[in-house]
Amino acid sequence: MDNKILVIDDEKAIADIIKFNLEKEGYSVETAYDGEEGVQAVSRVIPDLVILDVMMPKKDGFQVLREIRMYHKFPVIMLTAKEEEVDKVLGLELGADDYITKPFSMRELIARVKANLRRVDFSNVSNSNDTSVMITSEDLIIDLNKYEVKKNGNIVELTLREYELLKFLASSSNQVFSREQLLEEVWGYEYYGDIRTVDVTVRRLREKIEDNSGDFKYILTKRGVGYYFRRA
Repeated sequence: MDNKILVIDDEKAIADIIKFNLEKEGYSVETAYDGEEGVQAVSRVIPDLVILDVMMPKKDGFQVLREIRMYHKFPVIMLTAKEEEVDKVLGLELGADDYITKPFSMRELIARVKANLRRVDFSNVSNSNDTSVMITSEDLIIDLNKYEVKKNGNIVELTLREYELLKFLASSSNQVFSREQLLEEVWGYEYYGDIRTVDVTVRRLREKIEDNSGDFKYILTKRGVGYYFRRA
């Protein structure tokens, strides 16, 4: 295993124990202890995954995440110090793939790391065996080989998680999936009961692929059940 992980956390003791446990799992791990150092480390290391604390000096985790998402699509797991919905939702809105609340068990964090990296590894596998390399619906094209989405001929910039969610729903068009099913299928493991993650990701996806936020034509809601992709 040669995946590179960057841990950005101003609590050195926490960052170092995360590093120790991930290295035991076979990962290559770098650490940074404030936001500015973290941004610099991203450019230097080019990691496969970042574990990012929210509350940090110089630049907080949200600012670091904004800068990361300007250039990189690798998974980012946010560490939040409190059970506040605003922190979690803001992180997801800015492009975080996952979050975990302190205090957390190392076993849970490692499970999240493995699940997110599995998604990346899967995305790098050739789709040459797919019976259909493209999914089209009106002016929306999902290219499974290029891992690319176009609307009206223009590339739509999606995070890995947004793409995976769109691909999953579009591959089973008109089939309704509950939030729990989507968490398990798209996020790759049983989430710990918080289904808001799906709602936030759907909202971000709709903002990028739908024409009118009040009249969706691709990702629809089945009230009381979940979401589905309507294919024209």
